[in-house]
Amino acid sequence: MADIRDILDIEQPTQEITRDSIIHGDKVKKKYATAKAVKRPEGMHREVFALLYNDNKELPPLLPTDTGKAYKEKKAKLGMRKVRKWVWAPFTNPARKDHAVFYHWKRAADEAKEYPFAQFNKQVSIPTYSESEYNQYLKCEDWSQAETDHLMDLCQRFDLRFIVIHDRWDRAAFRDRSVEDLKERYYNISAILSKLKTNPWSNTITTPGGEKRIYQYDAEHERKRKEQLQRLFERTQEQIEEEQMLLTELKKIEARKRERERKTQDLQKLISRADSAPTSQLNNGEGAPSTPTAAANLARRHDKKFHKKKLPTQQRPARVVENVTVEWSGIRFPESRGAGVWLRSQRMKLPPGVGQRKTKAIEQELRQLNIELAPTPTEDICKHFNELRSDLALSIDLKNALASYEFELQALRHQYEAVNPGKTLVIPASLCSTVAEADTKPVGEIIDVVGSPSMPNN
Repeated sequence: MADIRDILDIEQPTQEITRDSIIHGDKVKKKYATAKAVKRPEGMHREVFALLYNDNKELPPLLPTDTGKAYKEKKAKLGMRKVRKWVWAPFTNPARKDHAVFYHWKRAADEAKEYPFAQFNKQVSIPTYSESEYNQYLKCEDWSQAETDHLMDLCQRFDLRFIVIHDRWDRAAFRDRSVEDLKERYYNISAILSKLKTNPWSNTITTPGGEKRIYQYDAEHERKRKEQLQRLFERTQEQIEEEQMLLTELKKIEARKRERERKTQDLQKLISRADSAPTSQLNNGEGAPSTPTAAANLARRHDKKFHKKKLPTQQRPARVVENVTVEWSGIRFPESRGAGVWLRSQRMKLPPGVGQRKTKAIEQELRQLNIELAPTPTEDICKHFNELRSDLALSIDLKNALASYEFELQALRHQYEAVNPGKTLVIPASLCSTVAEADTKPVGEIIDVVGSPSMPNN
């Protein structure tokens, strides 16, 4: 275009040289006419304005239409085969005895088939008996043959729906019977006839082992069950609230019982630890402890915590050792309070509070006595076996306590000989309890307590 302008000597319009003019100089930019957006009137909501106008300024449709394309358009499946023919045909229901004829639409190919819902017409097979069988096996003083025949006829008519049978019972010809009486009579007849002959109505139950058991109806149990349900239904609001209150109190009592058992187990653990500490020192040949015994300290701390909550005003006894010895009462086996079935052998399990060392010591004592560790758990054996192990545990505790006090007495004797060279501390047996009470006192005070003419007071 520029060359033609030069040949014809046509003035060219001056154009500013830019990067775009050099690269895209010959291309003319097309200007597209943009539709002027319609401004939403002031005060009109955006949703209302969107209903009036769209992008193409088209009016909204008068009827709802769906012109949008779906993800996958459905296509009609047209085959070349003919459509199956349907006819308005009559049918009869085999469950009805009046042979009533009804009509419905059905396929022409299914006209010869039976009514499809006839398969749900299930009926109960009721036992039958002859005159001789009744006179020989089914006679009952409380039931006449006419009553029995009437009962079996109602069972056949109403498919063992005993509530309906009780409602249709002929009270004008026969005396009134309860539902339980009707059930009891029917199941007794069925049980007797099932033993005599095998029929589809037999009420026998086959166990996995192949054994057949006849269903026995307990009428007395059923009466008691309904009576209890009636009492439960007729409770007043006060009785319901009282029952809830009793259940709440029962839960509290069980919680307090579990708390006491837990504290007892904790105390037994503390005592077992305290008993094992002085014995290990004696076996290892360590020196005499300069502080009170571990058992006394642990018992004192536990006693302080236990009595601070329960008896804040009561003073703790001065004799700490006596409090420790009171707890040495053997093993307390908890009562089995688990719901459901439980084994008697569970009563012979040692409580969790018994330490492993004490358990092994008890087993060692049982072996020395030639007693089995797990005997046959009969009622008497469980009782006596638990009492024996409790006595053995008490004996072990007493032996440990005796060893602890002998160790302390030996330590006191060494301390006295160290303070008074050349003299020997002799303590009479009658004063051993006094020494045990004074185990927290200094050596000089102990000598004053034990005082003897041959021992000078320091």
